[in-house]
Amino acid sequence: MPSSYRVHRVVDADPQTVWDLLTDAPAYPSWNPAVVSLGGRIAVGEKLAMVSVVAPDRTFTLTVDRLDAPRTMVWSGGLPLGLYRGVRTFTLAPLDGGRTDFTMAEVFGGPLAPLVGRFVPDMTDSFEQFGDAVAAAAVRG
Repeated sequence: MPSSYRVHRVVDADPQTVWDLLTDAPAYPSWNPAVVSLGGRIAVGEKLAMVSVVAPDRTFTLTVDRLDAPRTMVWSGGLPLGLYRGVRTFTLAPLDGGRTDFTMAEVFGGPLAPLVGRFVPDMTDSFEQFGDAVAAAAVRG
């Protein structure tokens, strides 16, 4: 398993539109084919329950660590005591013409990363689908 994943898109919508899309947890399955469900409220300190198409039989528990609207959002999850941890960062930057530079990256680490990483599904395609879905859904508004 790679120790990180990253997707980048230039979105033909302003950062606030993209931000509104990314911070509406219950709506994720309606626009994002990589997500089966996302339960919870996207607010600092809140827990999210994500089910993705790469592992539809597992629920990943994530914590919303940071929100800096409409620029940065950080989620994390993993094993207790930092033995294995994934940190997903969403970054939005305004571009000319009302467009948004969107990046989503996830970095995995911790002492058990080499062992646990063998059991984490490859998320390359899921990240690409997520990027495409953000770009398409934000344009639809």
